[in-house]
Amino acid sequence: MRRLFILLLLAGAGGSWFFFQKYRIDGIDRVSLKPRGTVADSTAFENTVADAASPPQRPTQTIRIASFDVQKFDAAKLGRPEVMKTVLDVVRRFDVIAIQGISTPRDDLMAVVIEQLNYNGRHFDYVIGPRSGGDAAPEQLAFILDAASVEVDRSTMYTVDDPARLLRRDPLVATFRVRGPEPKDAFTFALVNVHVDAQRASSELDALADVYRAVRNNGLGEDDIILLGNLGADDRRLGLLGQLPNMTSALTAAPTNTRGTKMVDNILFNREATIEFTGRAGVLDLMHECSLTMPQALQVSDHLPIWAEFSIYEGGQPGRLATRPESR
Repeated sequence: MRRLFILLLLAGAGGSWFFFQKYRIDGIDRVSLKPRGTVADSTAFENTVADAASPPQRPTQTIRIASFDVQKFDAAKLGRPEVMKTVLDVVRRFDVIAIQGISTPRDDLMAVVIEQLNYNGRHFDYVIGPRSGGDAAPEQLAFILDAASVEVDRSTMYTVDDPARLLRRDPLVATFRVRGPEPKDAFTFALVNVHVDAQRASSELDALADVYRAVRNNGLGEDDIILLGNLGADDRRLGLLGQLPNMTSALTAAPTNTRGTKMVDNILFNREATIEFTGRAGVLDLMHECSLTMPQALQVSDHLPIWAEFSIYEGGQPGRLATRPESR
């Protein structure tokens, strides 16, 4: 059955307000969604690029969703042209990319990145979460999207509130829709951007199983929940997260660190719900693709970008409706 996409906005407020201003998720081991105020219906997926009334649409049948832990993405890295050239090249290859590692007190870093991405007429935009991770090493998570390909519903964006601090960094959640197909046919999906603390990966991966369930059952009716980011473990050691029914990894046994020695990044989803996955996924080799030496690649990050490909159509083809899996 075609999932029911319920869209929420604060009464009297613009669609750009964060979802977490209206809702909070308590627990983690027993995650629940609690409203913070009156909510009204609204038109979703409005164009998010203020200076481009109608960005051009790409005539492709698939989109690529990616993740990249840029590692200590701060003003110093922003000020290194050779590093930023590679970061921008990576982002421009994908339709949506989850970014981890933003670690700066500056509030304009992502705005500067977007300005650089769009200097040649492209239409990139972003959404970003608040800082989390403690006073010693606060970090933000973000999504960068090509607005020619994908729309974001800002009213559905929120971070997972974790009072028990079972997770060092609060996951960032947002809902997207592919541009191009008729709205009833377009692939819609929720992304859960995560950065697991490597020192406590086992317990955090178990907690993320509850986060995944909570996002699936958050009342928005979205069946395509895609969790992606730095998981701190390979596809065989995902704990309770990997044991969720029908959970699958886009990548298997593929090193994702720059030195090519271990796998810590991945893209996960329910294989019965997200039949839009084409089966194509990979790791972007910065040295090969961007003509870098190992030391140059490590200056960008000790992680490599990862990606997975999905159909632009709900259910994988026009007119086919996806089936929402049973809640478990």
